[in-house]
Amino acid sequence: MSVVISNCASDLVDADVEVTLPDAEHSLPVLIRCLGPAVDPVRWAADNAAGVEALLARHGAVVLQGFKINGSAHFEQLIAAMYRRELLEYTNRSTPRSQVKGRIYTSTEYPPDETIPLHNENAYTSMWPGRVFFFCVQPGLRGGETTVADSRRVLARISPRVRERFQRDGVRYVRNYGCLDLPWQDVFQTSVPAEVETFCRDRGIAYEWKPDGGLRTEETCQAILTHPVSGEEVWFNQAHLFHVSALGEQVRCALVSGIPQSDWPRNAYYGDGSEIDADALAEIRAAYDAETVARPWRAGDLLLVDNVLAAHGRRPFAGERKVLVGMIQ
Repeated sequence: MSVVISNCASDLVDADVEVTLPDAEHSLPVLIRCLGPAVDPVRWAADNAAGVEALLARHGAVVLQGFKINGSAHFEQLIAAMYRRELLEYTNRSTPRSQVKGRIYTSTEYPPDETIPLHNENAYTSMWPGRVFFFCVQPGLRGGETTVADSRRVLARISPRVRERFQRDGVRYVRNYGCLDLPWQDVFQTSVPAEVETFCRDRGIAYEWKPDGGLRTEETCQAILTHPVSGEEVWFNQAHLFHVSALGEQVRCALVSGIPQSDWPRNAYYGDGSEIDADALAEIRAAYDAETVARPWRAGDLLLVDNVLAAHGRRPFAGERKVLVGMIQ
């Protein structure tokens, strides 16, 4: 059963909310539901930033519901009031998004019939946001939940054999931009090759320009991470997303049969360059599946995610769906 704390949680200072803690089976998300119709969400966020952050640091994800957040500008104001620092630009991109206003973006623009597997934002590189915020403008008619999973519990489900190999070697990500993957101009938000080279050198990303003007990069990153505040270890990589086995069977077979492996749009290897075995990837995906939590969206819901403690994804949906995203360090 869920635990309901009426009026306020011990870390919150406002009596106009009801806090529902996760059930015994899951550690996330916490639901904070507004009870007062006259509550100013931006002021509430500023007054209760420490309390919300304490719940987020403990559980990894918090949903604010019923706070009457009106559009992208209001969403951005609320984040700024709570954290008092600028939102991040979406750089070194992995998926297509549109910029809505300022540094608010649409969520990943994949076809509605596709599942977006659970992942930690930008875990395929050496820099990532500390917090990711999702604001539901319009839920789908069916499905479309933004799934979450506790990265600590995902790690705990992975066998010592698989864990030790990934921890020792890390994950090497190889990308060839423009064929199935995004064009490099979109990924790096520039059309100037010299700016891409500077970005890559600063981040320790190996790069190679091809004779046809295409770009190939390699970056070896962490597979397991220690949370900077709690000191807890978490599973933190995107090997299961970047690996060619994540593609649909028809596309994967076409790549394998028709294109040299070095030119595949993206792939993941152990950090020493060797192939990741299928059993390890199956175990990783099973761990995510076992920890998946999916709450139906309501219009106006705001989901706050500690990007190290919690992974997120998306289920397929029908109808129109609009979810906005902002990120901070």
